[in-house]
Formats: sequence, C-alpha cells, structure tokens
Amino acid sequence: MPEIVYKTNLDSVDWTEMKTTLCRDAFDNGRTPEQLKTSFENSYAACVAYANNRIVGTARVLSDGVCNAYIVDVWTLSAYRRQGIATAMMQNLLSRLKGQHVYLFTDDVPQLYAKLGFVEQPVGMGQVIGTWLVNEA
Repeated sequence: MPEIVYKTNLDSVDWTEMKTTLCRDAFDNGRTPEQLKTSFENSYAACVAYANNRIVGTARVLSDGVCNAYIVDVWTLSAYRRQGIATAMMQNLLSRLKGQHVYLFTDDVPQLYAKLGFVEQPVGMGQVIGTWLVNEA
C-alpha cells in the first residue's frame, strides 16, 4: 500500500476530483465541486487523506471554537478502509478540540467512533430548511 499523506491545508485540493471520487464510492450527497469547496473552507478544521496524490479520505469539523463541535464528512475510499485512515483523520481533528463537546451522527461503523471515545447518545434531531442544497446568497 502507498504511503498515506494527511493534509489540513485546503489550497491544493482538486474539488472536481473529490466530487468524482465520492460519486464513484457511493458517498456523494449531491454537493457540486464548488459546494464541497465552500463546505470544507467554512469548516473549523478539515483533513484530507491522499495516496499517490489521489484523495482517499476526508473529515471535517464545525465548531464555535469554545464548547461545541460537530464532526461531518468522515469518509475513506472503499479500497483503503480498515487501514487506520479514518482514525488518523479523526485524531487529527479531535486534537484541535480540547474542552469542547464533540458530536457526530453516523449509521456506519459505530465501533470506529467508540474506539475513539465516543459514546452513544439516544436523541438526535434534524431539519432541512427549504430545499436541500439550495442556499440563498
């Protein structure tokens, strides 16, 4: 397996490549490359994993920088799963969130998050305002 490189600087991300890779790996939620760029750049912190200069993982965190944070977009390319990539990205993000309550919602691999210290919380609620991914400027 190639060496995995983790980057937190988003300057060199190829957002079209990210979109294409997410689509091919069934992890696309409909965002355009431009919306992916905005989502990641507006995050408190982000981590993108690369193998041979190709995107193989993503994770980002939304935070107020004081007491609340929310982990989103944790993904590892199927061919690279179970190699510690998601764990490394999560540890990278968690190390920047001292003193904060960190929340995430997942229906995939809860055992991964449990190993990182997350405990199940029984209530979570959500709502989409207006139409999904249609934002007024």
